[in-house]
Amino acid sequence: MQLSNYSKFPAQIPIIIDDNSFLYPFMIVPLFLGDDVNIESVNYAIDNNTLVFVATNKQEKDGERTYESIYDVGVIGSVMRKVVLPDGRIKVLFQGLARGSLINQHSIHPLIAEVDTIHTPSFDQTRISAVLSVLRGNIKLLSTISNYFPPDLLKTIDENHDVNRIIDLISSSIKLEREDAYDIMSQRDVEKRLLLLTDRVIAEIEVNRIQKEIKSKVNHKIDKVNKEYVLKEQLKQIQDELGVDTSRDEEIQEYSKKLEEIKKYIHEDGYKEMKKQILRYSKMHADSSEANMIQNYIEIVLEIPFDKKSKKKLKVSDVSTQLDLDHYSLQKPKDRVVEFFAVKELLELRGKNDKDGSGTILCFIGPPGVGKTSLANSIAVALKRKLVRVALGGLEDVNELRGHRRTYIGAMPGRIVQGLTDSKVMNPVVVLDEIDKVGRSMKGDPTSALLEILDPEQNDNFRDNYLNFPLDLSSAIFIATANDASGIPAPLRDRMEFIEVNSYTPQEKFEIAKKYLIPQELKKHALLKSELNISKAALELIIEKYVREAGVRNLRRKIATIVRKSAKMILEKEQSKITLNTKNIDQFLDKQIFEIERVTKKSQIGIVNGLAWTSVGGDVLKIEAIKIKGKGIMQITGSLGDVMKESTYIAKSVVKVLVDNKELAINCDDIPKNEKEIESKKIPSCDEVYKRYDLHIHVPEGATPKDGPSAGISMATAISSILSNKAVKSDVAMTGEITLSGRVLPIGGLREKLIAAHKAKIKIALIPMKNFEQDLKDLPDEVKESIDIIGVNTISEVLDIALVK
Repeated sequence: MQLSNYSKFPAQIPIIIDDNSFLYPFMIVPLFLGDDVNIESVNYAIDNNTLVFVATNKQEKDGERTYESIYDVGVIGSVMRKVVLPDGRIKVLFQGLARGSLINQHSIHPLIAEVDTIHTPSFDQTRISAVLSVLRGNIKLLSTISNYFPPDLLKTIDENHDVNRIIDLISSSIKLEREDAYDIMSQRDVEKRLLLLTDRVIAEIEVNRIQKEIKSKVNHKIDKVNKEYVLKEQLKQIQDELGVDTSRDEEIQEYSKKLEEIKKYIHEDGYKEMKKQILRYSKMHADSSEANMIQNYIEIVLEIPFDKKSKKKLKVSDVSTQLDLDHYSLQKPKDRVVEFFAVKELLELRGKNDKDGSGTILCFIGPPGVGKTSLANSIAVALKRKLVRVALGGLEDVNELRGHRRTYIGAMPGRIVQGLTDSKVMNPVVVLDEIDKVGRSMKGDPTSALLEILDPEQNDNFRDNYLNFPLDLSSAIFIATANDASGIPAPLRDRMEFIEVNSYTPQEKFEIAKKYLIPQELKKHALLKSELNISKAALELIIEKYVREAGVRNLRRKIATIVRKSAKMILEKEQSKITLNTKNIDQFLDKQIFEIERVTKKSQIGIVNGLAWTSVGGDVLKIEAIKIKGKGIMQITGSLGDVMKESTYIAKSVVKVLVDNKELAINCDDIPKNEKEIESKKIPSCDEVYKRYDLHIHVPEGATPKDGPSAGISMATAISSILSNKAVKSDVAMTGEITLSGRVLPIGGLREKLIAAHKAKIKIALIPMKNFEQDLKDLPDEVKESIDIIGVNTISEVLDIALVK
């Protein structure tokens, strides 16, 4: 059928929209049409005996079928046959006749447009022949590496002299993208059409060449794998026939495979060591003792998570939120922790590591039960990292940390490596608990290993004796805890920054119990909030009378006891709701422990309230002194340490100076006389008072060891009270070190001491002036409001305030 059999172009003809690819003029193809737009166009063409214009949709399948949604070039052709299918669609046999282009839309129902044929301008035959020759050569090359061109098609391309027909034949054979096909079809200039098509053919050659190479490599690999599989299966059958066990070979292969997987994460020395041990193991008899030892080593090393880390990005806001959620008060420790992780986050954002900035190791220091370990736990929760707790209390064997050498029977890696294995990541939060209680013995000094673990300059090459190769610990976060910094060796202290976690005031304990301890214990014991009510007065009584501690650990135990008894009562249906108050508290708790004895209202001679720091917080010590006729000898009891005894001797000398200088008024009538003085009625000199009396100074609770210099002014006040017969005010407490010149020096543990004074209802507290100037800002407001805190510089100032005039 010829185009000339129809009316001349431009002409108004219906449009069929095809969702697939471009059609070409020489094609006779079936079209399956199911939409109303296309069916209307086909029916119109058949009824009016017109040609149709097949245009390609710009969108993918099931796109819009409008004049605007199609390319403006396509194929003009005729509908040769139409068949209605059972599913409602129609099948049309279409014959392409010529390329055409849209001019403008004529109607929508049916979709008719004005179409014109694409005319080819005149061209230089010589140039076209040259370009066509290049294109044919590339087509032949492409046919050798692809199946696009069967032999008869190649022959047609070679023998045909119609350039546009050749271009259309090639374009329909290779896989052209829609935009590329549109560019070639819409181009009127023959030379440009040839050049565009040549570029696409060259690109297709390159794609097919790469695909062929990949396919060849894949096939070769598959052949190799198949060959190995067949040989292994044959070998397995032979070994089965011979009764040989192959599980050991499979184990060795598995070890080697795992080693290769972690190769880029493990230290180079570690990779070599493991390679060597796996090779040794493969050559040994399976039943030998050394083989078992090597196998144990290989399995332990492969369990270390070299290639695994917690991937959560460090956010200081998460740390701050979690600390506030889990802990009441402790503002200074929480602020310091947040600052620590703020530096880490900034280093991380700027692509640096801790060695570039902060390599600090935090150490929480404070009495038991104040929340040191739970602070570390909150950090781990905020960072979404595993928590590894290494208890160092009483640790004396350095091999516990560094691992035992494999030459010993039962050798194992150290606690650090075991912690990494248990946590299954290389960057956990590691809590070194009770670092102040590490011991030293003939088995080595564990602190030397801790120096390497905690030093950021060294811990990226920590060498465990069992592993025998360096291990990178730099991504782990180490946090230490201690009760007393003085118990930590100086080199180790130098690598840590201490954060004091101080005692809680009664009010802070009340809030912690109310907001944290009681809800947690109710949940732990499956009780509802409505089933147990602890009154405010009862909770305050428990804090004041039933526990003796700086923290809240024992308070939690008392609450747990109450909750357990309540659970039993509810289960036995004695009560459905339990209210604990001061009247029925004896039913739940056994006996009261008077934490701190409250001051008496009566002032007494020789009894002084001294403030002391203990491992469980502050305490008020009643320092007692009496005088006995004698020769000036002083006796000291109460299980005092050497430093405290020295303070007592210094205090006595200071008081002697005060007496000699008439700064301490003495009632001479009370001084005992010897026989000669009685006979002669001579009055002894007042400054001999300390020669006529023996002094006995005692600090109660004699079984409890006590030491430290801060009782100096308390001892001096007690001696002054005895020698001057002046009572000491009962509502005054004091702490401070004294010198021979009578100066009062600063002391430590002031917060705990003043909290103890607050609990004992002390009204006036005498502290060294240096502490008064520097440390009061750290005190809770309730303590500062309830106590008149006075700073003193000399013992004379102390006596002026403390002694009843």
